[in-house]
Amino acid sequence: MIRLLVLLLVLPIPAFALSSDAREFMRIAGELEAVHCEKRKLRREIALAEVQGHSAKALKQRFARLDRDPKTAKLERRLAQLEPRVSKSPDPEDLTAISRQQREAFYRCE
Repeated sequence: MIRLLVLLLVLPIPAFALSSDAREFMRIAGELEAVHCEKRKLRREIALAEVQGHSAKALKQRFARLDRDPKTAKLERRLAQLEPRVSKSPDPEDLTAISRQQREAFYRCE
């Protein structure tokens, strides 16, 4: 039992190794994941419609509606505030963890 406790105390826990800005960034990015996925899909559909010569008006309206959502807009503003601070973080684990989260979100969206 004591060995297990010592082992748990010695092993690094990735969530605690991150800066508070990185943890907040990742939390907000997780909350926005579904919206970002929907926007990514709409961008592709808009591009495809324009290439095929179809009207993309309805798709663009759906995209704009996502941007106008007050909760989404507030979270995206906060994410934009955190991004420069996190990108210059002295903690190398911050960018690694954020990159991993973004890759996983990208593949979940597909």
